[in-house]
Amino acid sequence: MLIVLRNSWALLLGMMLLMIGNGVQGTLLGIRGAIEGFSTTQMSFVMSAYFLGFLFGSQMTPNMIRRVGHVRVFAALGSMISAVLVAYAAAPDWMAWAVMRVVIGFSFSGVYITAESWLNNASTNETRGQALSLYMIMQMLGIISAQGLLNVGDPSGYLLFVIPSVLVSIAFTPILLTASQAPAFELTKPLSFFRLYQISPLGCVGIFLLGGIFSAQFGMASVWGATVGLSVRDLSIFVASIYVGGLVLQYPIGWLSDRMDRRKLVLALAVLGAVATIVPVVMEPNFVMLVAVGALMGGVSNPLYSLLVAYTNDFLEGSDMAAASAGLIFINGVGAIGGPILTGWIMAEIGPAGFFLFIAVLFAMMAVYAAWRMSRRPAPPTDHPGAFMPLAPTAGLVAVEAAIEVQAEAQDATAGTSETKAPGEAPTGRDTVD
Repeated sequence: MLIVLRNSWALLLGMMLLMIGNGVQGTLLGIRGAIEGFSTTQMSFVMSAYFLGFLFGSQMTPNMIRRVGHVRVFAALGSMISAVLVAYAAAPDWMAWAVMRVVIGFSFSGVYITAESWLNNASTNETRGQALSLYMIMQMLGIISAQGLLNVGDPSGYLLFVIPSVLVSIAFTPILLTASQAPAFELTKPLSFFRLYQISPLGCVGIFLLGGIFSAQFGMASVWGATVGLSVRDLSIFVASIYVGGLVLQYPIGWLSDRMDRRKLVLALAVLGAVATIVPVVMEPNFVMLVAVGALMGGVSNPLYSLLVAYTNDFLEGSDMAAASAGLIFINGVGAIGGPILTGWIMAEIGPAGFFLFIAVLFAMMAVYAAWRMSRRPAPPTDHPGAFMPLAPTAGLVAVEAAIEVQAEAQDATAGTSETKAPGEAPTGRDTVD
């Protein structure tokens, strides 16, 4: 771990500062939108636009890097992020914000891919898993820290827009000055969506539903908080609880994932998420209960992302795992685009409780689908210790591919030391689907 910190501290520090900037703008816009008088529906389009841009960025950045190189792409997109963060306050119009959210989503996606390429290149086979774990921790700490930053200024002024812009600008300094030589950039050709669905229907459907859940959390939590009249302090605590829950429960759930039928764990977590998020719909919880609901909601949704990726990999040969990652990220991104829009529509129809109702329904749909899939195929073998790799839905394509490579190496090592399976045991590889 110390070796990883010594070799990659600038990248990790820079990414944390970038996530502070991203976390501030995600929550601040919901608060400022209410001050400006934007409707819930208008804000839902603003929040959804980020995920549209993020999806475009994940598809277009690799070609940009091949054409002009890592450094130019990184610097150009970083400058764009810093500029947009200030421009929000200068142009308080929801349609202008929607356009800027597409731009900033695109830029953040490209920055993640570029930084992750450097991080992956700076790691060895022995340290890559530790580097990725630290990277995910820094991402989560950045978003959590951003919520505290919201309390240092007035959301109706300029200061809270200027501070993240400055932090983002500072973030690029250590990265560009200390990053190693830009690596050769290659991404594996993705599997077709049809083939990916054939391999793991639960993985594809679960990732799609989870995209809607995460985008509703990340995009609409602040809109909900502003609608119900939470103070900036209380709203920042609630949003932070979502990510604290995800950070705390990621590793315990990962430990369970490597020791049991992953489908049962997906089912249990989805049920827990549905039960937790229906509570604010059927009763009026106090603030402490709301924080607990937020922690459970994030504690379920963030590990589920890693769990569904690992579960899909259970049915893939090691050589195909990286190819599947691009498809999974695209499916997740498509689901994420619709999350805020549908949440905003439900909130407009039934009130603020629609925020939690939408998330509860998606969790329930995931639980039902997982239960149905369990009746269709036998479980894959559970002797895959170390196959779970913590991932955040905010991770870029390179980080997911690198994590999958770590999983593949762990599974290969396990297969090399395991005994021949008894007749009748579920086979591994692509000849079995869930």
